[in-house]
Amino acid sequence: MIWDFIQQQILGMKWLNEMIGNCLEKTGLDVSGKLGGSIQFFIYDVIKITVLLCVLIYVISYIQSYFPPERSKKILGRFHGIGANCIAALLGTVTPFCSCSSIPLFIGFTSAGLPIGVTFSFLISSPMVDLGSLVLLMSIFGTKIAVIYVIAGLIIAVAGGTLIEKMHMEKYVEDFILKARSVDIESPKLSQRDRLSYAKEQMVSTFKKVFPYILSGVAIGAVIHNWVPEKWIEMLLGSHNPFGVIIATLVGIPMYADIFGTIPVAEALLSKGAQLGTILSFMMAVTTLSLPSMIMLKKAVKTKLLCTFMIICIIGIIIIGYLFNIIQIFIF
Repeated sequence: MIWDFIQQQILGMKWLNEMIGNCLEKTGLDVSGKLGGSIQFFIYDVIKITVLLCVLIYVISYIQSYFPPERSKKILGRFHGIGANCIAALLGTVTPFCSCSSIPLFIGFTSAGLPIGVTFSFLISSPMVDLGSLVLLMSIFGTKIAVIYVIAGLIIAVAGGTLIEKMHMEKYVEDFILKARSVDIESPKLSQRDRLSYAKEQMVSTFKKVFPYILSGVAIGAVIHNWVPEKWIEMLLGSHNPFGVIIATLVGIPMYADIFGTIPVAEALLSKGAQLGTILSFMMAVTTLSLPSMIMLKKAVKTKLLCTFMIICIIGIIIIGYLFNIIQIFIF
């Protein structure tokens, strides 16, 4: 009962949804109708995600202040084999929120001489899975789905990095990265005030960058939630379409958003009858394989490695999607 209260009222802020609904009804809007329901969905989700996002970014950035690139490199350098891939994937959970922000760190780790498979495990995990997305997913979808998403993302990150390592694709990294000399400079020791100041700066900076995607994601979610017929979603992404996972994955690739922008869309799709695995595939494709991040990555790696990375991720995302569609009945 205590956990339900935390999930529903603190993380989910159901009280806020009810308050917004009551305020809108006093203005004459029918929140059970399409227009009123869309406005309520939009205001509620924007406020809820913004509040949670700012709190989470602040906390995560404070934690991240203990893991500067130099220290992260040293931590990763202590491990070998699949263990290194696992640590790299876990390290990705406390780093930036979008794929474009993760690529500079990926380049730095590669230049420092870390194994290519380890750096790719980090690159996959960083935008796809983070502590903030875990809490936010719990607030909307519940603990089970949140944990499933994180575990699935880590599996893809570890498996993808391990495969790239086994294929010995180091020669397909651009020469300027391989020849770069890593300057190992000790990070200055930060005081508590420095860490709190850093967390505040990161919160403001990340919020400014992410907020437009929150607005667009919530707007799309509001339209899907209140205007798109349920039978359309079921036809495209429901259990009766065996290609739903593939469609969701391919649709997600050209889009550019972080996890916080995709969650409102996923929430609306789930309410309309889309299957869980299909939704997970859509979210993973958007956050990991967005077109802008692939353009940036192309500057660092050659075409063969880029295509291999994309194919491994797409196949892994599709497999995860179909797997969780099959076991969905046991989750709910």
